[in-house]
Amino acid sequence: MGPATFVIAILGCADGGTACTPVATLQTRYESAAQCAAATPAALIENSGFDYPTLVAQCRSTAPKAASAQKPGSDKRRRG
Repeated sequence: MGPATFVIAILGCADGGTACTPVATLQTRYESAAQCAAATPAALIENSGFDYPTLVAQCRSTAPKAASAQKPGSDKRRRG
């Protein structure tokens, strides 16, 4: 697995910051979560044209997620 980078996702939310929906993911990549977090205020100002009562900027890792463990009973092979 390679090193993680971070991107800023813009979320549109209902009043009170609930029921948020992703509306944009910015293309700029940041080498650390701290760099990404520092860029979120400017990202919100530059991406304020969405029709939601509340907009939120959230840093998200671009590192590939590890394969999740298989759930018990999800094995489809025939037994017997």
